[in-house]
Amino acid sequence: MENLHEWNCWGAVRRAFAMGVFLGMLLFLVPLLVIGIQEDEVPVLPPSPTPVTSAAPSDPGWDESESLRVMQEDGTVEELTFADYLWRVVAAEMPASFEEEALRAQAVCARTYSLWKIAAGSHREEGADLCTDSGCCQAYLEPEEAAENWGESARNYTEKIARAVADTDGQVLTYGGEPIQAVFFSSSTDVTEDAAQVWGGSLPYLVSVSSPEGEEVPNYHSTVTMTGDELRDLVLEQYPQAELSGDPGGWISEVSYNASGRVSSLKVGGITLSGGAARALFGLRSACFQVEESGGEFTFSVTGYGHGVGMSQYGANAMAKQGDGWREIVSHYYTGVCVENWNER
Repeated sequence: MENLHEWNCWGAVRRAFAMGVFLGMLLFLVPLLVIGIQEDEVPVLPPSPTPVTSAAPSDPGWDESESLRVMQEDGTVEELTFADYLWRVVAAEMPASFEEEALRAQAVCARTYSLWKIAAGSHREEGADLCTDSGCCQAYLEPEEAAENWGESARNYTEKIARAVADTDGQVLTYGGEPIQAVFFSSSTDVTEDAAQVWGGSLPYLVSVSSPEGEEVPNYHSTVTMTGDELRDLVLEQYPQAELSGDPGGWISEVSYNASGRVSSLKVGGITLSGGAARALFGLRSACFQVEESGGEFTFSVTGYGHGVGMSQYGANAMAKQGDGWREIVSHYYTGVCVENWNER
């Protein structure tokens, strides 16, 4: 019995030793396995983040497979995929802090407007499809500059805009089967403007609709004040035939407003101007303004920002906060349009 007991004790020792070795190996290997999984699941972005991650080679999507030529500020022409171009446009045109559905709506508008502009052939003679001038095409921001602007939020915003582009891949707004002139602007009064009131030409999908933004918009109400001499100089530089003498209280007259509450026309020194022309002349944020003269000084009280036609960006963000998706947003601001998948064309 003593020998058997001794043998059993030695057996227990050997088993305990083997178990200790096994557990030690587990303790050594498990952290390595966990670290490997974490590194695969959480990629480290390069110092200058790439705006859009390429899709799988077998199915790159329409935005990744289509390219366009973009004329840069210095006159050179750069070829980009639609995905990379749209990232730069959305980053420049809409605050990255906006709701994701609003950013998706912006991506669809930018894609649609790009196709409309390319069809117009504005830069064909220059060997390009589009340019980076917001006054001609759309605003444009390089990833490095965007990351610098965003600071600590750069990685989050970079990926957020990339998702907005990728999630709407190939989605285009059409009317009569063709891409629409998907114009947009910053913020509206309680209704947007009809294109005919701003540009003189009527389009069935660019008519006045409601817009839900308001006091949450930065500088929603703004004021421009100028002396009589300053106003006279501005007017005479553009309209030398204007009559600006005598009492300044009579220099601006016959101000009329349209159904959206914006100025449709007014007279300055006897010259009739549209609300848009007056906005540009006096440097106002929108054509929704009132003007008062007191003691030879003119004060313009302005609401909103932009031409007022098409999608209001702050309105889109307000709709997204209310739970509307990007399809509801664009269908609201562009009357009677269809959403088509350009992948199927």
